[in-house]
Amino acid sequence: MGYTRHAKRGVMIVVGGAVLLTGVALLVLPGPGLLLVLAGLLILAREFPTLDRYVEPVRERAVQAAEDSVTSWWRLTGSILTGLALLAAGVAWGVVEELPLSGWSTGSGLILSGIILFALLYWSYRRVKSARTT
Repeated sequence: MGYTRHAKRGVMIVVGGAVLLTGVALLVLPGPGLLLVLAGLLILAREFPTLDRYVEPVRERAVQAAEDSVTSWWRLTGSILTGLALLAAGVAWGVVEELPLSGWSTGSGLILSGIILFALLYWSYRRVKSARTT
């Protein structure tokens, strides 16, 4: 029984750390970095309660950034074009062998980032729209 608990804790630490590090990388690369940092912190905070103090400030900044992305026509258009560019780049990296780090491992990461971006835009838009009607 103890082995299972330790194994689960180890898996959660590895997964949380990987999500957190991916989010940190995506802060400077295209993708939803701040939201992945938040997700990584939430996973790690389950195992390390002292991390709870960092969750709320990151959550506030992540939600604000998500809402800011849909507050004006220009920002929304820019976000949509970025998502389309991520999808196109993902297909290009998956198909064109001459590109650096070409292959579907890179391409699928870019495509996933584009899909996540569109999901977050939809969520942000719904959130802002419902806040304006209340």
